[in-house]
Formats: sequence, structure tokens, C-alpha cells
Amino acid sequence: QVQLVESGGGLVQPGGSLRLSCAASGSIFSIGAMAWYRQAPEKQRELVASILGSGSINYADSVKGRFTISRDNAKNTAYLQMNSLKPEDTAVYYCNADVRKYVSSSASNYWGQGTQVTVSS
Repeated sequence: QVQLVESGGGLVQPGGSLRLSCAASGSIFSIGAMAWYRQAPEKQRELVASILGSGSINYADSVKGRFTISRDNAKNTAYLQMNSLKPEDTAVYYCNADVRKYVSSSASNYWGQGTQVTVSS
């Protein structure tokens, strides 16, 4: 089994910062792409940022310049540093990853349980 667990969410004022973590555990041979998604009430889940195994990074236009995605492969962990937060960033943030469990197997996709981020004064 593979599990992704997010942490670091909470309540922050506009202009503040939060750092989210996503720790993968279980039977892991390697992790390919990792990504952060978010979903606000009554809205579709949207891709916020992604980072490939090669290190290639992409951001949604709405967060570019404010958020930074990174990963520590030795710890099987991804991070999302969120600066200059706006009320529009309020959402449940989910971690997503492609995980290869065995050397001879293909990768499967996994989701974390989500962590709430609320930006309000």
C-alpha cells in the first residue's frame, strides 16, 4: 500500500505564508510526477503546481510568482511554499503522485486526504 499525507494547512491572513508538506509512505520503488491540486467550494478541482521526476516544474497562472513546489526524493516528500496568500487561494489542497511500487511494475496514481487552507482577515 501507498499513502500520501498532507500537512501544514491552516488559517492565515492575506499576504501571509504557509508551507504544505506531502509525505509518501508504504511500498515505494520510485516516485515520478508529484503535484498539488486545490478545490474550493462549488468549484472543480484544479492543478496548482506539478514537478516531474526530471525536476521540470509548472504552475497555474494564478499562483505563478507566489507559490513554489519542490521535492525531496530521499524523504519521498513534496512541498508547496505559498507566499503572498490571497483570499482566492482558500481551498482544500490535495497532493497527487505517480508511484512505482516495484521495479517491474508500472506507476499508479495516488491522492492524499487534503488539507484546508483558509486565507481571511
